[in-house]
Amino acid sequence: MEATLEKFDLKKADPAYYKASKQPQIRDLDSYYYLSLSGRCDPQSDQFLEAIDKLYSVAFNIKFICKGEDMDFAMPKMEGFWWIDGGLEAQHKFAQTPPDQWNWKIVIRMPDFVEGDHYYRAVQKVKHKNPKLIQDDEVKFELINEGLCVQGLHIGSFYEEEPTIAKIMEYIQANDLQVAGYHHEIYLSDPRRTPEEKLKTILRYAVKKK
Repeated sequence: MEATLEKFDLKKADPAYYKASKQPQIRDLDSYYYLSLSGRCDPQSDQFLEAIDKLYSVAFNIKFICKGEDMDFAMPKMEGFWWIDGGLEAQHKFAQTPPDQWNWKIVIRMPDFVEGDHYYRAVQKVKHKNPKLIQDDEVKFELINEGLCVQGLHIGSFYEEEPTIAKIMEYIQANDLQVAGYHHEIYLSDPRRTPEEKLKTILRYAVKKK
């Protein structure tokens, strides 16, 4: 009887990336490859839900290709970067900005063994199965390096993050740092299966020394 190969799991291989406490902490991150898709709309809109579908369509095709090469992996958690126009100086106005003016980049981190060729083949498979689902270069294979970050764990609704964000910002100020990147969320819970008050989300900000 053939032994079943264990799926590679980023949460086990890099636990520090996917763990946070309610008290703000500093993390120093390496560069990682992600699938990414960017847009601008209300996250409650059909456009945003369609974007998630596009991202996961490519991600699961990469997974199936890797599985055929004996490199199967558990699907990593989705993440999102959120910002409004105006650069870092304008981000304190985010909560007061209508959601249809929110910019976002949703991403899924890929294991280190996933290469550009896996991505290219997966995109071609998706386009072959459903030519109208994604456009050329809409889903990207992107290297992101946030470097030094401050993060905290938020429990509850995505729309009630302000107290957690405030604690993170206080920590950043107290440690003579300044924000150097947009609001970053890592979705540890599946909102389709988890009550809103129990949702767990890592909130993370790239920072630099003042």
